[in-house]
Amino acid sequence: MEAKLINSFDISVAGGGKGLLGDIDGDGRMEVVFVQADSGIDDRFVPHQITCVTAYRLTGELLWQRGDSSGKPGNFGSDFPAQIYDIDHDGRLEILCVMDKKFLVLDGADGSVKESHELPAEEAHDCIIIANLTGKEQPEDIILKDRYFHMWAMNRQFEVLWTHEGNLGHFPWAADVNGDGYDEVMAGYDLLDHNGRVLWSCHELEDHADCLWVGDVNGDGRPEIAVGGSVTCLYSADGEELWRYDGSIESQHIALGKFLPGEPGLQVAGLDRIRRGDGYKGQWDGKDGMFLLDCCGREVWKEDRKTSGWLTIVDALSNWNGDGKDYILAYRRGGGVMPALYDGNGEAAVTFSNDGYVLHGDLFGRGKEDVIVYSGETAWVYSGTEPEPEKMPSGKPVPQEKRLYRSTLYPGGER
Repeated sequence: MEAKLINSFDISVAGGGKGLLGDIDGDGRMEVVFVQADSGIDDRFVPHQITCVTAYRLTGELLWQRGDSSGKPGNFGSDFPAQIYDIDHDGRLEILCVMDKKFLVLDGADGSVKESHELPAEEAHDCIIIANLTGKEQPEDIILKDRYFHMWAMNRQFEVLWTHEGNLGHFPWAADVNGDGYDEVMAGYDLLDHNGRVLWSCHELEDHADCLWVGDVNGDGRPEIAVGGSVTCLYSADGEELWRYDGSIESQHIALGKFLPGEPGLQVAGLDRIRRGDGYKGQWDGKDGMFLLDCCGREVWKEDRKTSGWLTIVDALSNWNGDGKDYILAYRRGGGVMPALYDGNGEAAVTFSNDGYVLHGDLFGRGKEDVIVYSGETAWVYSGTEPEPEKMPSGKPVPQEKRLYRSTLYPGGER
């Protein structure tokens, strides 16, 4: 299959940063929003905050900018506290972010400040998680955390509902896994109910949870929780460990999908950090490799990687060119390996011509996923078909799916 480059545009005004996707002007075509984070911190231990937000149309037109992009941007060593979501349910998307130790709600159309709120604690800005803890028709509650140990849950009025201390990992995942109308929160290795009470905990897992997914992996009609951390394991919604794969050194990323259409249940794709490098020490000789597990946790294959590179991000992408298939998206591979979509056999089905970070979503409201690769001063828009970026959009807003308002450097998701 071919990746068609349908547009490229200059993003230098953004000054570097992480990309987010959303139809922020409601015209029926997504925009890309770059959020620049602060530098001069050790983001292994200290959370970032946002210094500049810059919004572009897919045609390359600069919509607006808030903040100063002239400074040195922070590294992608941890999450940035920013999401795109309609938090006030007015039918228009807002940008939620932490700037200057304030939680801001920005108007997606022009970047103006709609709301400003105090943080519940000094370092409560590692990431932003939107959840339904109060049983509303649409999620409107906010979870904030520090780097690893403390978490604060707040309602729409930004009143603290509860707090939690534990081994939180990177990005807790909220989902209604028991069908009670409220989100439960997988906070690292602990599942919390909507009141913050620990329902159950994973056992005999080291380090922390790097990546969390929710889906019916074994095909029994009920959701399970897949955890990637020191190992890859699958838990039932009731806390029973169903299987554990310990054939990896460090399960840094996982993704659920029907990557092998003829096989039962879902497969679990993963990324094993085989030999960790250390950018802080200038050690760039690390190595990683992808793997695939079946619904029972048995290894289907493991990549025998010949090139260097240890910072790969793995995610799931569906319906690239309208074929309805799931693919394993892998990028930030290093070693000269370009971003690509891999099939369930580990073969590259689509390879992109430019290297960088990757965004994916239904950019044009067509029910198909497209891809944006961005690096330095340029963004490249790819599609499996031939949309026209300059064509007049439909005027019907593209829905903001959960994966896009749960943006994280450690992609999790639901299937």
